[in-house]
Amino acid sequence: MVSYQQISLPLSLYGRADINRLLREIAKIDEFFLAAKARQSGDNIQPPRVTRVLSALAKDNQLNLLQADDRKFLKDQLEAILKRAPDLHISFASDPTPRALEKIVSWLRQNIHPEALVVVGLQPGIAAGMVLRTPNRIFDMSLQAYLKQQEGYLAKLIGEAAR
Repeated sequence: MVSYQQISLPLSLYGRADINRLLREIAKIDEFFLAAKARQSGDNIQPPRVTRVLSALAKDNQLNLLQADDRKFLKDQLEAILKRAPDLHISFASDPTPRALEKIVSWLRQNIHPEALVVVGLQPGIAAGMVLRTPNRIFDMSLQAYLKQQEGYLAKLIGEAAR
């Protein structure tokens, strides 16, 4: 029997939607084993596919998805994470690459909270950079915000250049 403690999330699992998808996947596995018990032996049944993310989550936490206790523990932990994990909304000018997003999530989990969840949005108007929103603060690290801060200085430079 595995001694259970708080699970660690893989970097490819970064949002509430991902956790909800895993919970549905675990429920399908539970349904499969329940149906397998009710069927006659010799019936050909197809087990549900396990996604790469669920497989990585189970492997990283040394859990066996074939064991009902491990699946229940994983389900309970994921539901608890949904309740307690901080949500960070990050808006970019364009879709970030998965690699860039993994680096951001890695930094957030190492420096902010080990279960930080990220919601990615698009705001083409920010041109470059990003806008980070937490429940009580907004951090605008966009090129648009930087240029607005430098508006007086830019006007002065343009005025001097026009003379």
